[in-house]
Amino acid sequence: MTELGHLDVNGKRLAYRLRPGRSPTLLFLPGYASDMEGAKALALDAFAQSHGLAMLRFDYSGTGSSEGSFEGGTLGGWLDEALFMLDTLIEGRVILAGSSMGGWIALHVALHRPERVAGLIGIAAAPDFTDWGYTDAQKAVIRNSGRLQLPNPYSPEPHLITRGFWQSGEALRLLHAPIAIDCPVRLVHGDSDNEVPLPIAFKLLEKLRSSDVQLTAIKGGGHRLSQPNELKAILRATATLIGEEC
Repeated sequence: MTELGHLDVNGKRLAYRLRPGRSPTLLFLPGYASDMEGAKALALDAFAQSHGLAMLRFDYSGTGSSEGSFEGGTLGGWLDEALFMLDTLIEGRVILAGSSMGGWIALHVALHRPERVAGLIGIAAAPDFTDWGYTDAQKAVIRNSGRLQLPNPYSPEPHLITRGFWQSGEALRLLHAPIAIDCPVRLVHGDSDNEVPLPIAFKLLEKLRSSDVQLTAIKGGGHRLSQPNELKAILRATATLIGEEC
């Protein structure tokens, strides 16, 4: 395993793992309340190692091994951290791999650094989930009380969303207009994803300006996409972006 490093970003000590190798560098962006040690991140890291690729993965502030308060996190703040990590730790071009919310952040990174991005992989990507992911009643709770807690299928800790995060997400919505990304994009999505319904992936495919966008729908796949066959599909999609066999 690559050594754990730390970088000060906006007064917070963020944890990262940087694997040396050739370009393009894989940059993994975790999902909401997730971190860089999950099954998808580790599978991509092993892929990078076997193909001699560089790879960077890191934890947003308030998550995993990084400092900071999760409740103080916002989509815009985590996007700024991703851009800082890219600009500071990576030379040359990158392939962005974003899981769930990380897919939303990856899209914004590609919009901010188009000259750096050679390709993008959206793994159950969840752009605009602050819009379509909550009912009107739940949004009212967020606006009025400043926080919403819901049952979390992956943890005994409740799913928490704050007013600050929700407002930041609403300001960074993408699906209402064409998305000016021209690099190759690979979307991998489960057709049984109850958190990010498959029609969201089709809408993203439609809105992306790139002419090289492919969507792989996995029969029976849920949101996590961490089963062996699902990880293989993610790695096959990655291989197409670097022009190698998986």
